[in-house]
Amino acid sequence: MNLDGVQRGIGYRFRDSTLLRRALTHRSFGAAHNERLEYLGDSVVNCAVALALYQKFPALPEGELSRLRASLVSQPALAVLAEGLELGSHLALGEGEVKSGGARRPSILSDALEAVLGAVMLDGGFDAAFAVVQGVFRAPLAAIDPDTTGKDAKTLLQELLQRKRLALPNYAVSAIRGEAHEQEFEVECVIEPLNIRCTGKGSSRRRAEHEAARIALQRASVP
Repeated sequence: MNLDGVQRGIGYRFRDSTLLRRALTHRSFGAAHNERLEYLGDSVVNCAVALALYQKFPALPEGELSRLRASLVSQPALAVLAEGLELGSHLALGEGEVKSGGARRPSILSDALEAVLGAVMLDGGFDAAFAVVQGVFRAPLAAIDPDTTGKDAKTLLQELLQRKRLALPNYAVSAIRGEAHEQEFEVECVIEPLNIRCTGKGSSRRRAEHEAARIALQRASVP
């Protein structure tokens, strides 16, 4: 556990380093684990990101701000940020979690990031935590686009076709393979006016439709 490395990564130095040590300790390692700090950090992250979005997009209504916040603080998004900070290499994990790759598990990484931010809140107050969140989330906050963020491929494809005043795509299951407990669906997406016909695969019809829509969106977006 390299506390100095984590502090450099988040741009904050703890007055009470035991808070950071606890934030980096998974419950599998011992009784002094990070779950209470993760609980606190979850609220800190939601509040700090909400404030950052409120300031960045003064004209957006509440619903749109909530959608953007949800995309930024989702488990996959937090896990990516934690990976960028290399938190996994600093975690104290039990032997079983070490062997099973817990240091790379998105749920453990996202919880650890929230715990670290909760620890910053306790150590330095909300202003310090907000400053750290702004630093950690700098890239995703800069890149976020209200027109696309948080919308799935089917929604984006539908909006694109509506802007072009074209009929909505047709989705049809073209094949189902495998046993009942492990099926693979193949769905075809057809957009007749644009002469687009593409196929997506997935473990469910819904996932296959979204994959087909993603491919169709790429083709329909080409000028």
